[in-house]
Amino acid sequence: MNAQSATADRDAIRAAIDRLLAGTPRRSNGSLTIVALADEANVKRHLLTHRHTDLKDDFYARVRARGHVPDNERKLRDDLTKAQSRITELVAENNKLQGENDALARIVNVLELENHELRTGTGRSGRLVALPSTNGHRSKGAPTQHAGT
Repeated sequence: MNAQSATADRDAIRAAIDRLLAGTPRRSNGSLTIVALADEANVKRHLLTHRHTDLKDDFYARVRARGHVPDNERKLRDDLTKAQSRITELVAENNKLQGENDALARIVNVLELENHELRTGTGRSGRLVALPSTNGHRSKGAPTQHAGT
C-alpha cells in the first residue's frame, strides 16, 4: 500500500467517524460499530483492526465519551451475564448431584455389607426376620430364619 492510498483511507475513516457520530450515515446502517465504520468509510474492516488501530481506538473512545455503549459490547456484556448466571446454576446443580452421589454410595456400601452378612451368616443373629409389609400384614411364607440353620 502506498502512502497516498493510506492517507486517503485515513481521511475516509475520519470522515466516516464524524458522519456516524453525527447520525448521518451514507453507506452503513449507522450503528456505532467497527463493521459500520468500515462500511461507511468504504474500506475493508481489517484496515481498521490491523492497520489503522489508532483510528479504531479513537472511534471507540469518542463513542464511549458520548455515553453510548457499542451494540457489540452491550451484547457481549449480556452474554457474559447470562453465562455467569448459568455457571452459578450449574455449580449449584453439581453440588446437589454430588451430595446425592455421596448418599447413594453410602447406601450401596451398607447394602453390600448387609448382603455379605446374609451370605456368610456373620450377621448379628444369623436369622432372617420378615419385615412387615407396607399394609401392616406379614406376607405368607415369609422366612423367619436363615435357610442354612
